[in-house]
Amino acid sequence: MGKIAVVYWSGTGNTEAMAQAVAEGAREKGAKVAVFTPTEFDSAMVEDFDAIAFGCPSMGAEQLEESEFEPMFSACEPRLRGKLLGLFGSYGWGDGEWMRSWEETCTARGAVLACESVICQETPDQEALKACQSLGAALA
Repeated sequence: MGKIAVVYWSGTGNTEAMAQAVAEGAREKGAKVAVFTPTEFDSAMVEDFDAIAFGCPSMGAEQLEESEFEPMFSACEPRLRGKLLGLFGSYGWGDGEWMRSWEETCTARGAVLACESVICQETPDQEALKACQSLGAALA
């Protein structure tokens, strides 16, 4: 049984709904899951988990949220080598560039992406929530 962290930032509730679906998918596979916001999670905690799902919507010019999520994630980056990760988030416009950049950052740091990242435009529909559950299951 794996120990999974789901760490997310949500401004409108869209990414929060995705985070809950990721957690549900991991729990259904028997994983122990802890859900955190960026203010509750820090880089020292990376080692405490077998896998981590990070969730953040696209902000501004297709980037991670800058005041809480990005500083926390940047602090975690040096500890990601060999860590199993999943990435998810919602966006309002654009084409998903923020997620592609984020994936590149993670793999450059030596992280292992468990499956395809999950993105959705605005409120996650049933298809997006099911993909989030699958992401959680892949991490478990």
